[in-house]
Amino acid sequence: MLQRREFLKLVALLPAACVSTTRDAREGEWVNDIHSQLNRTWVAHVRKPASTDELRELIRSTRGPVCTAGGRHAMGGQQFASDTTLIDMNAMRRVLGFDRENGIIDVEAGIQWPELMTATRDSKWGIRQKQTGADRLSIGGALAANAHGRGLTMEPFVGDVESFTLIDAKGNAYECSRTQNRESFSHVIGGYGLFGVVSSVRLRLSPRQKVQRVVEEQSIDTVMSAVESRIADGFIYGDFQFAIDSASPEFLRRGVFSCYKPVPDDTPMPATQAELKPEDWMRLLFLAHANKSEAFQRYLGYYLTTNGQVYWSDEHQLSFYPDDYHRVLDGLLKTARATEMITELYVPREKLADFMGAAAEEIRKRNANVIYGTVRVIERDDETALAWARQRYACVIFNLHTEHDEASLEKTADTFRALIDVALARDGSYFLTYHRWARRDQVDAAYPRFAAVMKGIKRGDPQRSFTSDWYRHYEKMYA
Repeated sequence: MLQRREFLKLVALLPAACVSTTRDAREGEWVNDIHSQLNRTWVAHVRKPASTDELRELIRSTRGPVCTAGGRHAMGGQQFASDTTLIDMNAMRRVLGFDRENGIIDVEAGIQWPELMTATRDSKWGIRQKQTGADRLSIGGALAANAHGRGLTMEPFVGDVESFTLIDAKGNAYECSRTQNRESFSHVIGGYGLFGVVSSVRLRLSPRQKVQRVVEEQSIDTVMSAVESRIADGFIYGDFQFAIDSASPEFLRRGVFSCYKPVPDDTPMPATQAELKPEDWMRLLFLAHANKSEAFQRYLGYYLTTNGQVYWSDEHQLSFYPDDYHRVLDGLLKTARATEMITELYVPREKLADFMGAAAEEIRKRNANVIYGTVRVIERDDETALAWARQRYACVIFNLHTEHDEASLEKTADTFRALIDVALARDGSYFLTYHRWARRDQVDAAYPRFAAVMKGIKRGDPQRSFTSDWYRHYEKMYA
């Protein structure tokens, strides 16, 4: 087993390993997503506007279609399009205004979660929710995917958005909200950048408060009733992280159930608390590949030691994510080039245990390699055109170890399609963001309005000023 000093050396290597952008002798660049690294794409130009005025002029003056990227974590090819101009939003990260009385903040769309949280930290407000697992994701990206976090009574990100500024194909700017340009509001949120470029977002914050973590072991058979009990008791965040060893009878059944309840403002915030250091996270990642039962036992043991710890409601949502960690793991494990691929499935909460039993069968049948998994909950979204949260769902996330060869990719794709079928058979759905491996019948069943939205995109922008390889895939599917 690797010793601590070896992991410290390992962690020190990580910042230099990220390869999301590379150049060659031509003018353009090779770009890739950070997590799966399966979307290597040649773009003819990369442009980095530093303001809304620059963005508008860039769109007016660019010949041919554009694609838009922020944090580059999406895995389905939504932020890249071959041989186009890539608009990189990372230079547009300013706070434009902050209403400290009412908890409303205006930010440029390229700002990432840590910067937004820094801007609100000295106030009585904080973010409601963010994607978990990584922090350096942009607000524009969260809006484009209609993302969600671990809130127990929250709808997706649309519920946090007051309005946004949209730049159309002619460089015109429009304010979109529930009362102004409402159709654009519903299509752009969860529209994956195909209706224009969002330059700024107005967000509604929540009171920043102290929360206490309550941790216990749970079974998949009882966790949804435990969630409802926590909600009734006033808890505001929570999730269930399940066992990943498919050789064990506890696979997908036993888990760590962590929830967070508000505590009085005068509750002391300890100077030090139990937390995992970067090398500890890397050790867990290694064990999740090399010894899954030990990985889960260590993870469970750590979380149980944090029972009763106090956090700020915004800061507890931050996560350690080492970019390109798999390059190091590949060497340690002596395996071929690989990364994790994610899928997220949705089922009615009362059908979760049945779904997980059937999912375990499909995963074992294919000998798929689960590295991490969690269950969260979501409230229904009635506001977006391509809504994924069509009910009060349980949300199940699977990370599968995937080697970068044709047979391994097809194995993961086949597993994901099987899991989508399991969810659909239980009146469920899946998230479009993480891959584009679903069959057309699965897309139609999960997103009844998908075909109509695709037609609307073509009708509203026949020149396809805004595109992506993700869109091109579905354009062919629905041709």
